[in-house]
Amino acid sequence: MVAGWFAGDGEDFRLIGTRCSACTSVFFPREGGSCRNPGCPGGDLEEVALSRRGRVWSFTDSRYRPPSPYVTNPELPWEPYTLIAVELEPERLVVLGQAAPGVTVADLTVGLEVEVVPGVLHEDAETTWTTWQWRPTGVTA
Repeated sequence: MVAGWFAGDGEDFRLIGTRCSACTSVFFPREGGSCRNPGCPGGDLEEVALSRRGRVWSFTDSRYRPPSPYVTNPELPWEPYTLIAVELEPERLVVLGQAAPGVTVADLTVGLEVEVVPGVLHEDAETTWTTWQWRPTGVTA
């Protein structure tokens, strides 16, 4: 888990971004220094919870083991997973993330409504690495 990128549980789970007070641009991941908008004169950055729901902008499956810093056990067989780029319309932002377990490219279409949910990226005997995932709305875990 990267501290400060998401917070909450269940229906309160949210990705955390920042909004510039001058130009109202929203950023994810969070920005701690200054506005990333090159046309902005600069403003204060405030932490904001991003929309829980968005629409599939694009998607693909990952059929290869990514390089470090992705955490994976090279002794275990590789399990493909689905990646989804989701448009959060109110924020005018596209956020990439894994699909929730069981969601495949066959379940997705561009424009499908999805929601952000907590997920597990990897776990071992000592640590569980948490992340966000996208799941079609109306589907329960």
